[in-house]
Amino acid sequence: MTTVLAGLAARLPGLERLYLDLHRHPELSFAETRTAAELAARLVADGYEVRTGIAGTGVLGVLRNGPGPAVLLRADIDALPVEEKTGLGYASTVRAIDAEGHEVPVMHACGHDMHATWLSGAAALLAERRTAWSGTLLVVFQPGEETGGGARAMIEDGLFEIAGTPDVVLGQHVTPGPAGWVLTRPGVLMAATDAVRVTLHGRGGHGSRPETTVDPVVLAASVVLRLQTIVSREISATDSAVVTVGALHAGTAHNVIADHATLDVNVRTFEPHVRTRVLAALERIVHAEARAAGAPRPPEITELSSFSATANDEAATGDLTAAFERHFPAGRVWEAPLVTGSEDFGDFGRAAGVPSVFWLVGGKDERAVLDALAAGRFEDDIPSNHSPLFAPVLHPTLRTGVETLVVAALHRLRSPAVAPGSVVGA
Repeated sequence: MTTVLAGLAARLPGLERLYLDLHRHPELSFAETRTAAELAARLVADGYEVRTGIAGTGVLGVLRNGPGPAVLLRADIDALPVEEKTGLGYASTVRAIDAEGHEVPVMHACGHDMHATWLSGAAALLAERRTAWSGTLLVVFQPGEETGGGARAMIEDGLFEIAGTPDVVLGQHVTPGPAGWVLTRPGVLMAATDAVRVTLHGRGGHGSRPETTVDPVVLAASVVLRLQTIVSREISATDSAVVTVGALHAGTAHNVIADHATLDVNVRTFEPHVRTRVLAALERIVHAEARAAGAPRPPEITELSSFSATANDEAATGDLTAAFERHFPAGRVWEAPLVTGSEDFGDFGRAAGVPSVFWLVGGKDERAVLDALAAGRFEDDIPSNHSPLFAPVLHPTLRTGVETLVVAALHRLRSPAVAPGSVVGA
């Protein structure tokens, strides 16, 4: 561990430059061409076998370094359609065309620029000091995490046929916790997500003659309010779920009653039985409200994205937590809370049929976070992921995230000492 991490201090200025560059140039899901090219070039320079274009913009680096386990390290690289309001000197001013043809602002509001920088740094250190370990390192820069389809797209595009099947899959995420802290949790860590688009059909007409119409705006309002009763009246108090209507669109003019309305609905759950119950209730309510309104035809419910819950292998997580506790000072490794955010990271481990571990790394000023928690103002004072104000502090966030990946990789890779006679560094 000491041997591999010895070069980290010298690399930090370069990693900071990489992070600032990625932050200034965010790219939407499956459009990460500049980001992918930069990260691939760095892997080539570090001596990896590199394959680009997996699922369009995914990047794979393979470093075969003698006998031993195959360890997959993953980072996501896409940004969000969010207008940055951090006021930072390196804030994004990028605008792009989204998948539906709309011009939108673009920002790394979820920290994927930090994730990519962490993995690039860890990959460089492990390649530089390959005499310290034996095995195969698979470095994956994944597109399209925010849409819920990037991991599956890479797998379906032959990731494991190209790289071989790993023995373990490892990844991490920056959070608004204190910088320098590492948070792990065995079992379920992050929620499942189901996002759907509901199209409600009405009968349009003149705003002065509502009696001749079926008003989809009124229908949509009824649906929105009734959906809020799913969690409060249909889910046990010992379970948890979130139902959010994130977008509602209807009409084009104040004196025209539209003929349809659309709602984008987001559902978060941790347990499969709760997920099934909530989705069934959503469908039942939407259809019932449409019938009650006299809609001319049934509503349509279309899946936008779907993430399974992120569940860590319990034994592997326990072992890795112990490794983190040995490496970091006391009081830096904690148990993570359940997170209602979602990730498609778990698709890699499920597809490969191997253990996976995902953990969290704090990225906000430690004193500010602790003061906000003590005052009961954490939600008010500390911007969360996806906020236009979200931005990790550079230090010690950069160092900590690189260290966690190196510690995790070396914990699973073989020490050359247990492989006498093997050729290391080939």
